[in-house]
Amino acid sequence: MTTTPEPEGAEAAPPPPARPRRPWWRRRGPRAGALIGVLTLLLGFALAVQVRNTDTDQVLAGAREEDLVRILEEVTSRGQRLREQIADERAALRQLTSSDSRSAGALEEARLRADELGVLTGTLPAVGPGLRLTVRDAGGTMRVTDLLDTIQELRGAGAETMQVDGVRVGLSTAVTGQPGALLLDGRPITAPYEFLVLGDPQNIETALNIPGGVVQSLTGRGASVVVTQEAELLVDAVRPREEPRYAAPDDD
Repeated sequence: MTTTPEPEGAEAAPPPPARPRRPWWRRRGPRAGALIGVLTLLLGFALAVQVRNTDTDQVLAGAREEDLVRILEEVTSRGQRLREQIADERAALRQLTSSDSRSAGALEEARLRADELGVLTGTLPAVGPGLRLTVRDAGGTMRVTDLLDTIQELRGAGAETMQVDGVRVGLSTAVTGQPGALLLDGRPITAPYEFLVLGDPQNIETALNIPGGVVQSLTGRGASVVVTQEAELLVDAVRPREEPRYAAPDDD
């Protein structure tokens, strides 16, 4: 076998390039790589929440394996604390919402009760179904007892509130005077006497017309009585609020 000599002056072929060595941070074991991946995600979330801008990959790449474990534990602990704080805030919000609802409900209930008492005691105007009772007494024969009997019979028949000639009837209403010059709570009323009564109109009219009742008694004394049922009546006369002088609520 003949070997052809290389010509003089020819340069020798360069040696093949050396294989690059892997960087030291690439030579970590699979456990460190997994930790770096997990920590990158967790720290990325935590740091985004805290509005920090840090190159997480570079920080984690330069950490030792035991440091990665410690950082992972810290991030996990921080996440747990954040979850607990969120749970506490949600519980406080539910409690406040429930407390506000109970307070609002109690206030609404108190307002409704105050309105009901105002209607029954005559300190508030009222509207609703009822009847209009008109008593014409041309001879001036209607007595104090006749007016009292009429008011009591209306109450017994289910009247919730009423007014007579613009005077609201209450629990302490006083009827005084004499035939032809009657007084209701000290205010003069004159015939024809007009009663505006709120309640079940049918039941009240039936009670007024029973034998021996108000209608028969008044007509027997020469008066005329007209009863008209109304789908809606306005009782707008009101009584002044009376403050108790001696009685007080029992708080026990």
